[in-house]
Amino acid sequence: MFGIYGHPNAAELTYCGLYALQHRGQESAGIVASDGRQFRAHRGMGLVPQVFTGSILHELTGHVAIGHTRYSTTGESHLRNAQPLTVDCACGQLAIAHNGNLTNALALREELEAQGSIFQTTADSEVILHLMARPAQEGRENLLRQTLRRLEGAYSLVILTEHELIGVRDPFGFRPLALGKLDDAWVLASETCAFDLIRATHVRDLEPGEVVIVNEQGLRSFQVFSEPHRRAFCIFEYVYFARPDSTIRDRNVYRVRVEMGRQLAREAPCAADVVIPVPDSGTCAGLGYALESGLPFEMGFVRNHYVGRSFLQPSQVIRDFDVRVKLNLIQELVKDRRVVIVDDSIVRGTTARQRVNNLKQAGAREVHVRVSCPPHRHPCVYGIDFPDRSKLMAVTHTTDEIRRYLQADSLAYLSQEGMVKATGWPAESFCMACYDGQYPVPYDPALDKHIMDRRRQRVQSLAELLDREAQQQRLL
Repeated sequence: MFGIYGHPNAAELTYCGLYALQHRGQESAGIVASDGRQFRAHRGMGLVPQVFTGSILHELTGHVAIGHTRYSTTGESHLRNAQPLTVDCACGQLAIAHNGNLTNALALREELEAQGSIFQTTADSEVILHLMARPAQEGRENLLRQTLRRLEGAYSLVILTEHELIGVRDPFGFRPLALGKLDDAWVLASETCAFDLIRATHVRDLEPGEVVIVNEQGLRSFQVFSEPHRRAFCIFEYVYFARPDSTIRDRNVYRVRVEMGRQLAREAPCAADVVIPVPDSGTCAGLGYALESGLPFEMGFVRNHYVGRSFLQPSQVIRDFDVRVKLNLIQELVKDRRVVIVDDSIVRGTTARQRVNNLKQAGAREVHVRVSCPPHRHPCVYGIDFPDRSKLMAVTHTTDEIRRYLQADSLAYLSQEGMVKATGWPAESFCMACYDGQYPVPYDPALDKHIMDRRRQRVQSLAELLDREAQQQRLL
């Protein structure tokens, strides 16, 4: 997500910001701009430069804008789910961009539909829009407070009204959101690398539970929740998701990943000849492993940068294709050598097995796999696509079974303690539910299943009623 207030070229700068944040979502992109009177929006499927042209950006006039690149975890990959979502309601025009997952989205949607709300998308983010679109009898700010207190789960938000830019983080701080300054303009972004591209200054990260509002009077902030919540920042942002040139919670992501690699070398040393990372997300940890172990470091895999991040792709077919074309091996760097291959994670195992096979076919004598995070054993319900335990390899296989599946000579993961130690932050400040199953915000999959079954029954009953009416019409 990206937002800017107080710049005559707001849409163009939002485009640049989204370009820097492309790694966070590659399915769709959108920008909504406002001149204080009218919203102008454009959304499309694909990468940022595919969705926007110079002529389109020229039409998105205004001094304030927000943008979004989508990586779907709830709701299908479809244009109707592209963000920012917009509405023209009793409170005026409103646009919302959302990063995260709401754990009570289905329950809220059921309630809103029972009250007459009509949903246009399958994304959980639209629930927020409907709650915000209600008449604001006590003012829009109070409505925002009431809305946020009803949401459960992970949400960082960038909200646009006709006259304001609003940034929000949930009280646990699952997802990042940073505040910056460009001359007299205020900027919000999911990561600080977006500030670097437009030469904005990183002021600070928003605190968990904080709301910042920017308008012609300037910037002000407040806490929505009177009681402090435990911090639960997603540690997978440090492991994989964020760009290494971003700074999150006062820690440079590159340095954290290098330290994860160093810690991995301390915990799982290996007699080998060379360390080769899986680019790009394994490069930093691979470098750290090589520095700590004293082994030579080689970029044996060359990445095709016209292929996106295979983890983010919406279907297994596309992920399998990406695995084949994403990396090409320089064979002479590994022939007749004992290779340590360092990757950031093994989720489904598809990519890792292909890499080991490539190394063996290129003549590597031994292939030792090292992973710079613990095994993923639990689904994420807060915005990362680990939705089903049965698809997580570490759930259905032991470490040795995974090693045999990968056809590797050895396999070792970084311990959870070592991963946390590398960040420099205490364990209690993170969400690590995908590793240990400790969910900071409780969720009930049985309730979601009950709601979905009830929705399907209603749809089926309606279909049967319409079918009977059609039959009666034919008889008449």
